[in-house]
Amino acid sequence: MGDNTFGNHLKITSFGESHGVLIGVIVDGMPAGINFSLDLIQKELNMRKPGQSHLATPRDELDKAQILSGIFNNKTTGAPICLIIKNEDIDSTKYEKFRELLRPSHIDYSALKKYGGFADYRGSGRFSGRITAGFVMAGALAKQILRKHNIYIIAYTKGIGSIVDDRYYDFKELERWFSIREKSMVRSLNPELSKDMIKKIEIVRNAGDSIGGLIKCVAINFPAGVGGPLFNSIESNLSKAIFSIPAIKGIEFGAGFNAAKMKGSEHNDPWIIKDGKILTEKNDSGGIIGGISTGMPIEFTVAIKPTPSVEVSQKTVNIKTMKEDLIQIEGKHDPCIVPRAVIVVEAMTAIVLLDYLLLEGKISSVIES
Repeated sequence: MGDNTFGNHLKITSFGESHGVLIGVIVDGMPAGINFSLDLIQKELNMRKPGQSHLATPRDELDKAQILSGIFNNKTTGAPICLIIKNEDIDSTKYEKFRELLRPSHIDYSALKKYGGFADYRGSGRFSGRITAGFVMAGALAKQILRKHNIYIIAYTKGIGSIVDDRYYDFKELERWFSIREKSMVRSLNPELSKDMIKKIEIVRNAGDSIGGLIKCVAINFPAGVGGPLFNSIESNLSKAIFSIPAIKGIEFGAGFNAAKMKGSEHNDPWIIKDGKILTEKNDSGGIIGGISTGMPIEFTVAIKPTPSVEVSQKTVNIKTMKEDLIQIEGKHDPCIVPRAVIVVEAMTAIVLLDYLLLEGKISSVIES
């Protein structure tokens, strides 16, 4: 399998570059018979696209999804589905200006050594966060099938910088939480903390800097007994998918790193019976034990690094003169990528979970809509 294809039964192949003609995704293994809704895909793309607010990059892209194959009479056919988005707001002049200066914490030097200088450097090319629009399109398709089986995924901004939302949320009224999230400019579920997060981003943006944060994701009603030990664990495959999103620097499931501070009696999730079902009293395991789902919500948190493109002067190296130099990065960049990355985390989670269900025969390859 190549560097740009992911999945087992359900495979996605990403293509395109940030400043190329277009970006897109091929989805292979999607069940036949699903009612295809371009509107639903577009709705999710609009949550990821640039220019949503003054907290995001001003790059002006419509991010309008187009379908090229795999759909007939408004239903999936079982053939590969190809979805594209044309790039419209392309200005590569600033990248030409800094072509010989290695941008700190960007892909420049690694790509130079890997591809010998032939990689598309404009807007970081294949390594740009822009390619995740393809992930969102594929994830929107996956979500449609998961919802038919009462499986829902919600991600939200848990933290921006040192401002962290540690509140526990009961997602029984899921639509209400989706509504609250979309009323927040940073996609937080806590209106008061949302204001603090917005102020934090504004402060770093005005200083020409950037900041990172945390995204929490919860998958609800995923059945028990799915996954496998060792190299087929749900944690392993989710981690691989999530780390395919540019800017992700860490992931923890359930109690995560806090488990290192706990005793076994504290971390263990006691088994209980509720409404005739076997559940756990709490969920520090994050809904996964031994790589296999327990039937409890699958919960994980990811760390997003600060956007490396900042206007603050930084040390670097000029690869033409082979001398140290200074750089101030210009262009259209996010002071904080977290709010736009929320929907991408949901998308990759949906793709992985649907792949498991198809692979293990929990969902048919033909869906009667």
